[in-house]
Amino acid sequence: MPNRTSGLATPLDDVSKRIVELLQEDGRQPFVTIAREVGLSEAAVRQRVQKLIDADVMQIVAVTDQLQVGFTRQAMIGVRIPGDVREVADALCEMPEVSYVVTTAGSFDLLVEVVCEDDDHLLDVVMRRIRGLPGVGVTETFIYLKLNKQQYRWGTR
Repeated sequence: MPNRTSGLATPLDDVSKRIVELLQEDGRQPFVTIAREVGLSEAAVRQRVQKLIDADVMQIVAVTDQLQVGFTRQAMIGVRIPGDVREVADALCEMPEVSYVVTTAGSFDLLVEVVCEDDDHLLDVVMRRIRGLPGVGVTETFIYLKLNKQQYRWGTR
């Protein structure tokens, strides 16, 4: 996902919201099908979709089930950093196992979600790679036992 910053985005009109909703249902559906649904031409839908992508409003990606592709261990790691958070956050964003990094205003400075092949892989990521970063103070790892809900439909209503 794009780098998020504070501030208000330009609100989407109802047609763009509906296009996003339709693509959330099926990101592979043809633009001609979407065009019929929203009352625009195929070319107009194609143009709107491209503008939404270019503006970082949305991405069209394949979402995998981590278990099905061999990544059996997920965890959220809370990280405390006594100094500047930005350099550590940038370094974490470069790690392929890291799927999510957010700067917080709580007991942790960063929350980091990792997806690993197994417990040994997770141990290496936490002990050597994350704790080995300059500026990292304390970490606390929360291993996922069960994913109860994960969704990608929000922000249009």
